Amino acid sequence: MATEFVNKIHPEYPQMIYEALDALQQKEGSNKSSISKYIESKYGNMNDAHSKLLTYHLDRMKQTGELIFLKNNYIKPGPDAPPKRGRGRPPKPKTTLPQGTEIAAPKPRGRPKKDPNAPPTSKKPKPTSVPSDLAPVSKTGRPRGRPRKIRPQPPQNGLE
Repeated sequence: MATEFVNKIHPEYPQMIYEALDALQQKEGSNKSSISKYIESKYGNMNDAHSKLLTYHLDRMKQTGELIFLKNNYIKPGPDAPPKRGRGRPPKPKTTLPQGTEIAAPKPRGRPKKDPNAPPTSKKPKPTSVPSDLAPVSKTGRPRGRPRKIRPQPPQNGLE
């Protein structure tokens, strides 16, 4: 109801917003409060729903791409500006390929499959374990690696 009242007396909000942006002529654009002040100064005191309607129309114009919102300012998009590509952006136009063009298969993902015709691979033989007494000794005389855990000897005949 409020929009019907405002639209009968004043021009539509998008038109008023464009007039405000043209009249203010700020390079970085104009924020919402400066647009609102300009509209109120030109069309007199607006009704109570003015701020809500202005916010609604600015958001709608921003989402449809009629305005660009940058650093808290609203800017009219330039004639040479590319279409905005963000959330809700229109997809890029796809070019059709000429007839007879073959499309290569996409690059496979993940680990390649084993060749069923390949000969089986032989497993590496495990080296025979050498008893610790015969293990090669380093230059210092100590064996390499962590020493083995020695189990404590249980007491014999109940005597300690």
